[in-house]
Amino acid sequence: MTANRLKDILLLVGQLNYTWTNTESLLIHLIAGLARVDKETAIIIFLTLNTTRARTDLVERLAKMPSTQADCRRDVLEATRRLSAEAKLRNKYNHCIYSFDEEGAPAMTQTMRIVDGKNDVRYGKAELLDDAELRRISDSIASLASINRDIWQLTERYAFPT
Repeated sequence: MTANRLKDILLLVGQLNYTWTNTESLLIHLIAGLARVDKETAIIIFLTLNTTRARTDLVERLAKMPSTQADCRRDVLEATRRLSAEAKLRNKYNHCIYSFDEEGAPAMTQTMRIVDGKNDVRYGKAELLDDAELRRISDSIASLASINRDIWQLTERYAFPT
């Protein structure tokens, strides 16, 4: 693998993380609007919940409350569904070991996960970081950017605190 290829991969993963974090933070505005609290209170709630799953669960539960308008509920649940769909790839690249070889071998990821079987234990599934996988990362970044714009539009449409 060339130094440029390694740099391209790391820049792409960094962009994925930046785009993810920036988009996830917009859940603060959904929490504020749906819970009918100010932004500062929503920030405390958001930061107290220490996983994306807990944060999206809260937003979805607030959206499903009877006091939430049907169109707002639909729009918020669609946004959180799309965000959750991108979480798997983001989690993969945040919880793996990267294997790069200066001798020209292809880049690989190795998961940091244990799978207990009935009679064995497995860990570290290795996967190739090929062009198709890099396209998946790029597509996820584009999808997250779209979700980001949509959440901002929801925030404006339903007059949620900003």
